[in-house]
Amino acid sequence: MKSLIFILGICLFAIPLKAQNTKALEGRWDIEMEFEGKKVPSWLEIKHSGHATLIGRFVFAFGSARPVSEIIENEGAITFSIPRQWEPEGGPMQFNAKLAGDALIGTMTYVDGKLYNWKGTKAPSLVRNTPPKPKDSIDLFNGKDLSGWHANGENQWDVQDGILKSPKSGANLISDQEFTDFKASIEFRYPEGSNSGIYLRGRYEVQIADNIGLPPSDIYFGGVYGFLEPNENAAKSAGEWQTYDITLIGRRVTIVANGKTIINDQTIPGITGGAIDSKEGEPGPFLIQGDHGPIEFKKFTVVPLD
Repeated sequence: MKSLIFILGICLFAIPLKAQNTKALEGRWDIEMEFEGKKVPSWLEIKHSGHATLIGRFVFAFGSARPVSEIIENEGAITFSIPRQWEPEGGPMQFNAKLAGDALIGTMTYVDGKLYNWKGTKAPSLVRNTPPKPKDSIDLFNGKDLSGWHANGENQWDVQDGILKSPKSGANLISDQEFTDFKASIEFRYPEGSNSGIYLRGRYEVQIADNIGLPPSDIYFGGVYGFLEPNENAAKSAGEWQTYDITLIGRRVTIVANGKTIINDQTIPGITGGAIDSKEGEPGPFLIQGDHGPIEFKKFTVVPLD
């Protein structure tokens, strides 16, 4: 009888302990990874599916959010794998991690078999409890030169006849000034087949691409790359001037493309591949993607929201 009581006691203790571990693991994690001599941002979401299965999504240093079909949990430790996306030829990427206080400490086995360390911290909610107040408008592009911007590599950007131009694939362009909440009004155009994007706070990409006539998608024109799909594809033809009016408050974004509201007050779950960092609780710059295709701008106005 004593043995039976002892066994029942262990079982009753183990159930809440496992539930506690699982609850601590669930949520969204901002990750910093040591990768090929650099610190690169990544992101992980862990959540329940049904009674006992954990699933999720993962964002690496590039590419879109990738579904994780199952995350195996054992006493606060997790393992999962994902197939390669834009990585070189090789095997699937393998992940192991364990709770360490408030952090998630892990490793990634890359497609080439090399092992890299990473650390995750719980992503902030970024909930705003009071309505924001607009401040004075700022023209980030002055129509004359690259003042207020810097390239993250060898610079191919130039200003000609009042137009900011990236004539070929090269460096991204980053604003010197950083922002938290804001409304941005942007006017741009691209040639046929081109691809670019605007990273809000340097972390969340609003896609710019020649996708006219295609069904709406989170990886096409107007989508928040890999996360939020527009309710319609509002793209014009390549070569035409087009507009984005983007309001970002906390995690909630509204995008008006060419006069049409295509994303209305939706929550951005996490960072996009190619983000400057994963420090979502901090202000960040605008980043214009210049490493894909040609792009031009003639207006980039920002109203900070205090």
